[in-house]
Amino acid sequence: MLQLWLTTLISLVVAVQGLHFDIAASTDPEQVCIRDFVTEGQLVVVDIHSDGSVGDGQKLNLFVRDSVGNEYRRKRDFAGDVRVAFTAPSSTAFDVCFENQAQYRGRSLSRAIELDIESGAEARDWNKISANEKLKPIEVELRRVEEITDEIVDELTYLKNREERLRDTNESTNRRVRNFSILVIIVLSSLGVWQVNYLKNYFKTKHII
Repeated sequence: MLQLWLTTLISLVVAVQGLHFDIAASTDPEQVCIRDFVTEGQLVVVDIHSDGSVGDGQKLNLFVRDSVGNEYRRKRDFAGDVRVAFTAPSSTAFDVCFENQAQYRGRSLSRAIELDIESGAEARDWNKISANEKLKPIEVELRRVEEITDEIVDELTYLKNREERLRDTNESTNRRVRNFSILVIIVLSSLGVWQVNYLKNYFKTKHII
């Protein structure tokens, strides 16, 4: 019972995305992107299914890239099933982008897309692991839960380190603003004293005072 509860809880925490949406065809298409975040070294598997067929008057294009400039897949004019698998070289966000280009004007066309994104332990082929290592179902489930737990801990550690970096940056910025404000006050005060002395000497020279 405890194992079932733990498995259910972790399954709710782990981000496994399943999306279904339509992309209208256009002669000047804009990219529709789905963004997800992945940590360094994680396996990512993107499964895509599109209805329609090649040559039906629209060209569906796919781009998978991350925020640091790596491109993992580029496929033009596809229909049916596409699978993209890659290992993240660093902790970053990545985008799965689609664009649907109409081949003819005046026709209202669209493609239905089913998109599943799995990462980390959820992306691994546990049936293959079970067969290769001759593990029992309960052993496979416990190992999967253990890996998911480790990933959650790693992600929490990353978030903690990121929060510390942001806090340090904020404190450093506050110190710089404070020091700059003090410098501005000193400069303005010095300038005011100089102006008073200058005007005083000027008036004395002109025998005004």
